[in-house]
Amino acid sequence: MTPASPSPVPWGEFTQDPRRPETAPLRASDRDRDVVHGVLAEGYAEGRLTKDEYDDRSGRTTAAKTLGDLRTLILDLVPDRPAADAWPAGTSDDLHRRAVRSWESRRRHALTSLLIPSLVCWVIWLAAGWGQGAGFQPQFPWPLFVMLGTGANLIRVLVHREDMVAEEQRRLERQQRRALEGRDHRPEDR
Repeated sequence: MTPASPSPVPWGEFTQDPRRPETAPLRASDRDRDVVHGVLAEGYAEGRLTKDEYDDRSGRTTAAKTLGDLRTLILDLVPDRPAADAWPAGTSDDLHRRAVRSWESRRRHALTSLLIPSLVCWVIWLAAGWGQGAGFQPQFPWPLFVMLGTGANLIRVLVHREDMVAEEQRRLERQQRRALEGRDHRPEDR
């Protein structure tokens, strides 16, 4: 049996690098939390986290306010520093694949944001319909409004797929350029 490959370094997938002191206090976005949830899920799937550890860190990820809070949740699962050649190996195709994965994460988040509240509302609606004691008497199906509201984001993500992927790829290219420029201007290690 071959060992599982280590988790990919996720730092470039955050909106800002949470390892940098100047960005660590910035507020975390849902996208940043999705990156951490992905690393935690992979760590759990590979057996590097127990169920309790996964549940605890997942809950803390959802409650995290800043990028620095998110960083601490995955430090023991991924390298803190990228390999010296991490950015140069990133071809345009690699960046495109990362951009597509980012969009897929947004799509999963939008679908979950539709399904969970909708399911809860439909259960409440059904329970209220049965609660009158005279059998099921459906009233106005108000959960449809919840579905419309939460479904709008899913539709937006699905309809604007190409734009979102292109925007993410441009962001990754800028990030790669900055990393390479920073490396070119660093003094040589002596």
